[in-house]
This record gives sequence, structure tokens and C-alpha cells, in this order.
Amino acid sequence: MKRLIKAGAVCALLSGCALGPPVQPWEKGVLARPEMRADGPALEMRYDEHIYTSREAASGGSGVGGGGCGCN
Repeated sequence: MKRLIKAGAVCALLSGCALGPPVQPWEKGVLARPEMRADGPALEMRYDEHIYTSREAASGGSGVGGGGCGCN
């Protein structure tokens, strides 16, 4: 068990997540671009929300109206 904890600590240190330099103000514009979003393009998200609400037979919370049949 101790070996696993030590291996996890070494991996965390070597991954470099906390060791990198902070993001500078002039670099934030690059990170704010639409293609850097983690959830994908807005149109694709709209289709995903429509399919989800149609399958779950629920509406609301995402601006999609209608019932469970998918014919809004």
C-alpha cells in the first residue's frame, strides 16, 4: 500500500501540473478561443441538449421546449 502511495506521489510530481508557469495576461486570449472549449462547439451542444431532452421526456433548463417525442 505504501508503495502505491509513493508511486502516486511521484507521478503527481512528475506530471508537472503544479510546476508550470502561471498563465500570463496576453496568453488568456488564446485560451478563451471557441475551439479551446472543453464541451465542444455551441451548435453541437444544442443538438446534444435536444437529443437528451427528447430521450429523457423532459424539458427545461436548456431552453428547449416540447415533450418527449422530439417534435418541438
